[in-house]
Amino acid sequence: MQKPKIAIHWFRRDLRFEDNHALHMALNSGYPVLGVFVFDRNILKHLKPNDARVQFIHNTLLGMQKKLLEVGSSLHIKYGTPEEIFNELCNVYDIESVYVNRDYEPYAQERDKEMHTWFQSKNISFIGKKDHVIFEKNEVVKDNGAPYTVYTPYSKKWKSLLKPADIESFPSEKHISNFHKTTQDNAEIPSLTSMGFAGSDQTIPVGFPELKIIEKYHLQRDIPSILGTTRISIHLRFGTISIRQCTAIGLEKNEKWLNELIWRDFYQMIIFHFPYTVNGAFKPIYDRIPWRNNEQEFQSWCEGKTGYPIVDAGMRELNTTGFMHNRVRMIVASFLTKHLLIDWRWGERYFAEKLLDFELASNIGGWQWAAGSGCDAAPYFRVFNPKLQTDKFDPAFTYIKQWVSEFGTKEYPNPIVEHTFARNRCLEVYKAALNS
Repeated sequence: MQKPKIAIHWFRRDLRFEDNHALHMALNSGYPVLGVFVFDRNILKHLKPNDARVQFIHNTLLGMQKKLLEVGSSLHIKYGTPEEIFNELCNVYDIESVYVNRDYEPYAQERDKEMHTWFQSKNISFIGKKDHVIFEKNEVVKDNGAPYTVYTPYSKKWKSLLKPADIESFPSEKHISNFHKTTQDNAEIPSLTSMGFAGSDQTIPVGFPELKIIEKYHLQRDIPSILGTTRISIHLRFGTISIRQCTAIGLEKNEKWLNELIWRDFYQMIIFHFPYTVNGAFKPIYDRIPWRNNEQEFQSWCEGKTGYPIVDAGMRELNTTGFMHNRVRMIVASFLTKHLLIDWRWGERYFAEKLLDFELASNIGGWQWAAGSGCDAAPYFRVFNPKLQTDKFDPAFTYIKQWVSEFGTKEYPNPIVEHTFARNRCLEVYKAALNS
């Protein structure tokens, strides 16, 4: 019996039917398209059973599956390794081509390199498109062709290369009828429990933010007690919304918000050009710092029991909700690396475990910025003063009281380190290491 000839769109960080570049190309390839998603064992084996991000992906796929079933199609969703799943598919289908949107992180790069070789051996075209960012790889570089390593000149070049009329649109949603017709039997999705996950009760913001938040973003973005940021980072992380649509809104509504999207592009390209930064300082000299790495103090930081209210509020918000306000992220990261002299990699790993919007490139970039070791970092002698940060951004303690119930009582712990002492110690340690 002749196998059906199809194209495949392999969903990864692009969990939507709307304005999806590679999906649009697949649906216009002339072949019926099977949508495939792999719950990758190589990734999932490192996660905890209650990881809310897996549930978010699962719920998103359920919604997408429902839409396709309404038109007589379905996604092919499996748990395993990419090679295992595609090997199974080759037994059922005559696969002409596999379309993907590119990913720039080291694991994804290695996976796609291996899968490209594997597809070649099967005589299957492996076609990648740009969808996750506005500019990729060498599209925004210096005049000599070298990648930018400082944000401000990168952002100026980025803006000079993009005009609102140039933002492409890929109306993939208009071609859903070109998905391969399947039976309901093919629509089964692996349950969370079958993959070793128990689910989570953390709530994830849904959909696109209100435009009024974007319009006032530059005025409210640093105030953690109000909903002044859009909280779309998890949706950009998993591609449930389009970066092109976000950029068009940023260009029209608020340049400060647009700048945050450019930071995201910037960090994606840093990790692409400098993959060693996942484990090492962008400026290798910073790997000389003799971190104290006191485990008890690290535990106090993790639990939000440092005696510094703004730090503790941030950590408790993170532990409870999987989210932390961006201004507070900078404060807690600076505190860990500079007040406590604990290796930024410890904090980065903790955020990677807890943040619903965890994105490797931005997380690495933010932590190295705080530690002073990054490509575009706060200088080592810049040590955030938690009290001054509180006076400026939470003067009425609204945010602090929301998360630290014992604030102002005898139950609240004393500071685990005195600020002036910690600052001086940090400066001495950094200076000695960098000048050695």
